[in-house]
Amino acid sequence: MQPTPARRVLTQVKHFFKSLSSKLHSKRSVHPTCQVLSLTRLVRHPTPPDFPAAQYHHSPAHDLPYLPPEIWSMVLREATLMSPDPLDISLGLSFLETPCAVQDYYATMRVKCDLAMVNKAWNRYLQEYLYEFVWISRASQAKALAWTLLTQFIDGKQSSGHWIRRLHMETPVLKRCATDDIRTILDYAPHLVIFSDHHAVRFTRYHEFNDVRCSPEQLVSALASPDRKLRKLSLTNYSDDPFPYHISRTLKQTAANLEYLELSSSSVPAISGHKLANAPVVSFPVLQSLKLSLDNTTFAVIAKWRMPKLRNVSVVSSDFGYAGQGFALFFAAHGEKIHQLELGHSSALVVEHHLSLQPRPVQQIPLAEWCPNLKEFICSADAEWNWRNPDWIAPHVLLPAHPRLEFIGIRDIEKRLLDDAASFPSDIEDDAPFFPFAEQISSLLFNDAFPSLRYIRDLSHASHLMRSGVRPQMRILKFWSKILARCGERQVWLEDFRGVNITLRDLKRAGLAEM
Repeated sequence: MQPTPARRVLTQVKHFFKSLSSKLHSKRSVHPTCQVLSLTRLVRHPTPPDFPAAQYHHSPAHDLPYLPPEIWSMVLREATLMSPDPLDISLGLSFLETPCAVQDYYATMRVKCDLAMVNKAWNRYLQEYLYEFVWISRASQAKALAWTLLTQFIDGKQSSGHWIRRLHMETPVLKRCATDDIRTILDYAPHLVIFSDHHAVRFTRYHEFNDVRCSPEQLVSALASPDRKLRKLSLTNYSDDPFPYHISRTLKQTAANLEYLELSSSSVPAISGHKLANAPVVSFPVLQSLKLSLDNTTFAVIAKWRMPKLRNVSVVSSDFGYAGQGFALFFAAHGEKIHQLELGHSSALVVEHHLSLQPRPVQQIPLAEWCPNLKEFICSADAEWNWRNPDWIAPHVLLPAHPRLEFIGIRDIEKRLLDDAASFPSDIEDDAPFFPFAEQISSLLFNDAFPSLRYIRDLSHASHLMRSGVRPQMRILKFWSKILARCGERQVWLEDFRGVNITLRDLKRAGLAEM
């Protein structure tokens, strides 16, 4: 039986009042004219007394078109969040934090693109979230983004570059980005807050064919625009000239807001130290983290910079000049403020370099004296066995001991385990190949070397999967059981890359899964 007009009107009225009483519209007002028209229709078509009650099933989908744009933006924001948040500056200040992975970025972008194709309204709301974080992993992506921004400017449309807040460039060597594309992106991204360039720009040494706007100096100048408030900056020097020649003056314009600064060079400049004596001194009032992959000469210049809030430092000497004057001047000037220190070169590389020097350096590097307030130290698992003292393996040749150190983080543990297992093939249940590494970690527990040590953390996600993933090897579990027992004797917490304690129950549970 077809419903009568009166029945349809009754259904519409019930739907109308249910919408008013729902939570989504508790604060939404209805125009009085709409109420009068609805009541008039009900009077004109009264419901018969014997008419059965209509069964109405309310669906939340009926309320969706009534959501204001502000609510839609919040809903879409929650649906496209990344973890960790790539726009949260505080998460990247410590070198213990796990950086964002490119796989996570692509997964999030697929979700954003799917939601943007639902309808025109969602596409309009998602423009901000589509462009707020841009990860460029090959040259074609940079060219496509530059072409989009230029086309929008020519057509007189709103530029999507206004939404770009973080630009991350990390490409293979053969897929580096063109300089004119990067310059175009920077020109149309005035609200950029985080910029990272990890050797991703293709520069040519034939300067006569270069665009003046796209030189290394001009690209850095474009970043240091007075209207741009950069808080996190990672730069690579592509010029044969050292950084202080062009970056010191440029950084003065944006140094007021920088909290994280990373500087690296594609080559070691052949220049003497006296030529850099007149380099300008830069002041960073709020800088907390500094990561340097530079030569000894440039270290001497950076030692003059004023960084009162500096706490975290990651150092890689590109010329292995740890015994040089520049390295000493830097830590003499800023060592007392450092609470967290990471040494990028492993002990094996440093020892190998020192053994190849003629004459060999005889003085010890007093890193513990330079950094008396050091609390956290990060090193690599690749440490060299000290043949002069076979019962002792320091976490790093540059820091054999420290009286106030409370935390030691170890990177690349999975690589060390795989290399040891390949060097000494044995049964998958025999943990004998891991004996040197177990002794190295146990050496950290010596009370004379690190009396204040309380935490040892495995900073490798791959090592965590080897220990607690699907069907872990029994010899891996035996290795970690020994380390956990020795840490328990010394009352030191053993943690995974997330900072969660590794317990014997976790290892036993993983062992049952392996069986």
